[in-house]
Amino acid sequence: MEIVKRNKSTKFNYFIGIDVSKDKLDFAVIKGKELLFHLQKPNEPEGILDFILHLRSISGFQQSKAVFCMENTGFYCNHLLTVCKNKRIKIVMENATHIKNSMGLMRGKDDKIDAIRIAKFAQKNSQELRIWVAQRPVMIQLKRLVTIKERLLGFKIALKTPFEEQKSFITRSAQKDSVATCARSLAAVRLDLVEIEEKIDMLINSDERLKRLMEVITSVYSIGRITARHFIICTNEFKDISEAKKFACYAGVAPFKKESGKLIFKSRISHVANKKMKALLHMCAMVSLQTDTPLRRYFDRKTKTDGKPGMSVVNAVRNKLILRVFACVKHDRLYQKEYPATINEG
Repeated sequence: MEIVKRNKSTKFNYFIGIDVSKDKLDFAVIKGKELLFHLQKPNEPEGILDFILHLRSISGFQQSKAVFCMENTGFYCNHLLTVCKNKRIKIVMENATHIKNSMGLMRGKDDKIDAIRIAKFAQKNSQELRIWVAQRPVMIQLKRLVTIKERLLGFKIALKTPFEEQKSFITRSAQKDSVATCARSLAAVRLDLVEIEEKIDMLINSDERLKRLMEVITSVYSIGRITARHFIICTNEFKDISEAKKFACYAGVAPFKKESGKLIFKSRISHVANKKMKALLHMCAMVSLQTDTPLRRYFDRKTKTDGKPGMSVVNAVRNKLILRVFACVKHDRLYQKEYPATINEG
């Protein structure tokens, strides 16, 4: 996620919707209720600069009154973000699902239509737009290294898993031959994983802010270094998400009501979540229940005395871990088992 700031006072007149793909960009420019024009340019700096020159040639156009809006498509957006940053153009990056759900019933789809819909989304939500601001270079580098590490882990699992599954169904000699065939590849992946782990640690230790955040987050019992990194990346150093309740929603551990007239259903968590972060929090919660800790005693009390379902209580434990992390980060302190009750974990 990127640092964002709320659009409070700026009144935009020009809304530029951009459909981003690997090779090309589709621009749709709306003013008022009128579609001024649609242009398609290659996804490269020269094409983007060419579009900006065309935009500035419009009679009465003011850059300060224009906003670019696009879906977050990962590194395919990099050229556009770099050019807009250098030209001081206001740009908004929104979640694709958010844009899709806000547009109501839709029929038909192509790149031009998508660009127009994104422009209309920006116009419709002009008062709530969050202007994108670039992250710190160290955060961009950290995200890149962690992403590479996850790809390597996926490759390692993809190589090893079939060998374990076929063990009971083929001869020992065939199994040995299969493992030997990929031995060098697995060894190389392991070496790459060790090297990239060292790079990640060196990067974090070279930055005082990241180093301190890691120290504070991992002070919470059962929160390890991998989970701590994802806390930092997902919250952008706790700048984008600074409240525990919002992060619980983002991570898919916050229960939501479901009611319709007289029908009242059991509160459930949403499937719209960061599944990686949710999985990490689940593992941390399970670790916290392995020994005699306050969380383990809480789990036993809720399940054995109050009769609550086990998974429901595990989810509550995930929430408690999030509250502890955010409380420690907010007050810039290490977690203490016994701490004055005047400090609220929320």
